[in-house]
Amino acid sequence: MYRPAVTTRDEWLAARTSLLAEEKAHTRRQDELAAKRRALPMVAVDKDYVFEGPTGELTLRDLFEDRRQLIVYHMMWRWDLDAGCPSCAVLLDNVGHLAHLHVQDTSFAAVSRGPWDTLSRYHERMGWQFPMYSSYGSDFNYDYHVTMDESVRPVEYNYRTKAEIEAKGNTYQIDGEQPGTSVFWRDNDGAVFHTYSAYARGGDVLIGTHNYLDFTPLGRQRHVGEALHHDSYGTDAAHCH
Repeated sequence: MYRPAVTTRDEWLAARTSLLAEEKAHTRRQDELAAKRRALPMVAVDKDYVFEGPTGELTLRDLFEDRRQLIVYHMMWRWDLDAGCPSCAVLLDNVGHLAHLHVQDTSFAAVSRGPWDTLSRYHERMGWQFPMYSSYGSDFNYDYHVTMDESVRPVEYNYRTKAEIEAKGNTYQIDGEQPGTSVFWRDNDGAVFHTYSAYARGGDVLIGTHNYLDFTPLGRQRHVGEALHHDSYGTDAAHCH
């Protein structure tokens, strides 16, 4: 098993201080990127999408819950499991108390193509407290490039064409469901606008578990593709190697 090198406190402090300078530069760069992200222009959402939730059919405007901003996590639906993608579930397990978003006029919702009857049972199984809605039967997933089906839309994922994706060797991204995060804005007249979307590792920052593990010597011991639902790890999860 990996074990960090042992050194003196003075040598450790010198190494830690050197790393701190890099961390501060990274933080400043993150702040710069966040400012550029906020300054992006937005595009009007002209299509009337229909979602299904616990109260029946809803529009995209309904998902705002009367707030100005809406963050949507596009959860992959695993048709082979009749459940959500385990890796997406890890991210969603890390969603915090929504009061901290709500007080800043922002709503959060997970949206998936899973049919509502099955999706609602999965949502209950996971014990999540945030809203979840089904986009099954609408164009929402296709229009925001998280469901790949050439018979419906030309393949585009993470702002790359099918040819560009194949050239990078990421052929798993050209068919079926993919993860993503999209942000929407609602003006005083009720008009809805799309402001931002991120895909693939663009959502990595949302996984608090990974960020905690990045502080540790062992780091992220599981590849994202090895993720399991939190109720599937087994009783030895706390001691796995």
